[in-house]
Amino acid sequence: MKGARRFRTVTAGPVLVVVLALAGCGISPDSHPQALPRDAVPFGLLSGSTTTSSTTPTSTTTTSPQVANEVLVHVYLLDTSGHLVSLDRLILLPLGAGLDALLDQLFAGPTPAEAVTGFQTAIPAQTKVVSSSITGGLATVNLNAAFGQVVGPAQVQAVAQMVYTATDQSGVTSVAFELSGQPVSVPVSSGAQLPVVDRSQFSALAPHS
Repeated sequence: MKGARRFRTVTAGPVLVVVLALAGCGISPDSHPQALPRDAVPFGLLSGSTTTSSTTPTSTTTTSPQVANEVLVHVYLLDTSGHLVSLDRLILLPLGAGLDALLDQLFAGPTPAEAVTGFQTAIPAQTKVVSSSITGGLATVNLNAAFGQVVGPAQVQAVAQMVYTATDQSGVTSVAFELSGQPVSVPVSSGAQLPVVDRSQFSALAPHS
């Protein structure tokens, strides 16, 4: 009996694995474009992305400063004897400011320097001008209810202070008063109550010459 032939058996498993591995390295083309997830895009491509922002224009409102003039005014306070005294004040008044602004200076009372000198006022601290008007030399001054708190001789002094201060303004010769919009008569030095007054009714309190 002749010697038997020996056949070498070739194992296909490793070869098959290699073939499949090589096939996996290839990229088959897609039939149409596909969107890639953001984490699959190389960083260098993402860094060049452009962000568009919109800016809403803002509007700016410009307010013109209120023009004021430096004006020398005279207010009438009381000295230690109870007589009227004219005091000069250099103040800034808006253009077009009228009698209200002048009386507001009077109602502010004496400045610290004036108070040290002994000047005072008989007008109640809470007195305010509600409105005022000037017609034909007559100034009509409408005061709030606080002015009604002053009585007796102090009321005559308070009225005298306002009359002298108001008639110091050019074109004003006499004054009528209202209290919260209602016309009122005011006391004068003689003790009478008058609806319209001027400086002549307060001669007893006139400033010393």
